[in-house]
Amino acid sequence: MLRHVWKRHGLVVAAGTVCIVVNAQGIGPLWFTGVALVIVGLLMRRAMTLAQRPPRDEAPPLALDVPMNGRWMAHNGPATKVPSHTHNLAQTYAIDLARRPAPKPVWFWPLARRPEAYPAFGEPLLAPADGRVVAAGDGQRDHLSRSSLAGVIYVVPEGFVRSLGSPRHLLGNHLVLDLGDGTYAVFAHLRRRSLKVAVGDRVTAGQPLAECGNSGNSTEPHLHFQLMDGPDITSAHGLRFSWRYQDDDGREHDGVPADNTCFTPARTATTGRPDPYAP
Repeated sequence: MLRHVWKRHGLVVAAGTVCIVVNAQGIGPLWFTGVALVIVGLLMRRAMTLAQRPPRDEAPPLALDVPMNGRWMAHNGPATKVPSHTHNLAQTYAIDLARRPAPKPVWFWPLARRPEAYPAFGEPLLAPADGRVVAAGDGQRDHLSRSSLAGVIYVVPEGFVRSLGSPRHLLGNHLVLDLGDGTYAVFAHLRRRSLKVAVGDRVTAGQPLAECGNSGNSTEPHLHFQLMDGPDITSAHGLRFSWRYQDDDGREHDGVPADNTCFTPARTATTGRPDPYAP
C-alpha cells in the first residue's frame, strides 16, 4: 500500500514547487506549504528507493545473450560499482551501452548533434533470451545529444523534471520482456517507431526487437538495459545478469564489462560476422 503512495512523489514535489513559485507574499503560509510538500515528496522518493534495494539472498547472475551485435562500450555498469545507477526503478544492476567509435564529447561546440551522428542510432537490438513482451512504448521523439558543456548543464534539471512524472519520461521508448521464472528485461531509450514487436508477442533469443535511439533521459544514443524481478519498474528489485563477450584484446569473458570497456559479443567473434566499427 505504501509503495503505491510513494510512486506519487513527483506530483507532491511538483505541487510544492508550484506553491513556492506562485507565492507572492514572501515567507508565509503558502511558502511553508510549498517547502513542506517538496521535503515530503523527496522523502517519499527516498523511501521508494530504499524499498527497491535487492534482498540479501540474491539469486546468482542469469546468463543471457548480449542484446546487440558489433563493438560497444559499457558505461554505468555493475562491474564497476553497485548500485550502478540507483536502486530506484530497479536500476541496481543496470548498464548503459554506446556504439564505438562515436563523436567525442566537446566543451562548447557544437552545442548538440543530431542522433544520426552517432553509430548507435538505429542499431538493431536483440532479445537476450526467449520471452514475451509485457510492456512497450515507442511514441517519444529522439532528441538532440546532450554531450557538450551546455548540454550537460541542461540535462541535469531536465532529468529532474522527467523524474517527477511517470517512469516512461525517463525510459523514453522502451520494452519490457518477461523471460520467465519471475525475471523481466528492460530496454530503454529506443528509437521512435522502431518497435518490431507488440505487447503479448512471444520472442526468441536473438530476435530483433527494436532499434537503439535517443529518447527519454539520454545524453547520446545508447541502450539502457536491466533485469528486475517484477513487471512494475516502480516496485521491482534489480537482478544480476552475465554475458559472454570478447574485449579488444581478443580475450573472452563471462560477466559484465567494466565501465569504458569496449567489447563485442563472443558470438560475433566465433561466427566471423564483419563489424564495420571494429578497431
